Amino acid sequence: MERLKNCRLCPRMCGVDRTEYNKGMCGETAEIRLARAALHFWEEPCISGEKGSGAVFFSGCNLGCIYCQNREISKGNVGKIVSTERLAEIFIELKKKGAQNINLVTPTHFVPQIISAVQNAKMKGLNLPIVYNTSGFETRDTIHLLRNTVDVYLTDYKYFSPELAEKYSHAYTYPEAVKASLDEMVKQQPQLIFGEDNMLRNGVIVRHLMLPGHLQDSKDVISYLYDTYGEKIILSIMKQYTPYKIPENFSELNKKVTDEEYEELLMFALDLGVENAFIQEGEVAEESFIPDFDYEGI
Repeated sequence: MERLKNCRLCPRMCGVDRTEYNKGMCGETAEIRLARAALHFWEEPCISGEKGSGAVFFSGCNLGCIYCQNREISKGNVGKIVSTERLAEIFIELKKKGAQNINLVTPTHFVPQIISAVQNAKMKGLNLPIVYNTSGFETRDTIHLLRNTVDVYLTDYKYFSPELAEKYSHAYTYPEAVKASLDEMVKQQPQLIFGEDNMLRNGVIVRHLMLPGHLQDSKDVISYLYDTYGEKIILSIMKQYTPYKIPENFSELNKKVTDEEYEELLMFALDLGVENAFIQEGEVAEESFIPDFDYEGI
């Protein structure tokens, strides 16, 4: 908890003393806040499986994309305070419900508490893989803290261009941060290990959500990932972007990704040699990916 007194958990490096009930740039104090803890079926097949991923949705966010679909929790308007001990109990309860793993959604700003809760839960019999589901806006040091806690990293790689990162997420350093943190993730989990049920037990999945009108940036992301990591990681190339309360001065984002854009990106990835990837077919830009943040399971 000392790390929260002068918080440097994320690349914002805001230095706020969150233990004194001050909010960092993530919008959160040191008190853990959750919006939902339930079985979730909308992750990649090797994460959700047939029984569902035990998704724990944390309130607040250190990135703040202007097109965020989880805005009601990422902006901190929804959330119930729980103790570290209660968080550990929630992990155990999700296991009893049949969860394939424990899926920590937007967890960055609560890493010290999460580490403690996972240790507590393991002493009580938790033996599921721990999935760290992040925007990718991380520091190498924070990811290093998780080396004995996380089994699967499920990270975004949103932008290759610093200018786009600044424009849409107020985070010019995002590309630099995601490269450094991803490097640490792969060092910790250098092999993709699947169970007999085809569920991923160790490894790294990198998601890229294609944005409308930004095909070249998407190509740059895919090129970097394949050139750097090859088949050591799984790519998840996503077309599910759905406009949601887009500010008027960002009208270029007020539309869906076209089939032509997405197909061109997929062909580009295939031409590079990418084989280890998830893709999305059909009409996937729907609100069904967004659960009700109704405090279920909390």
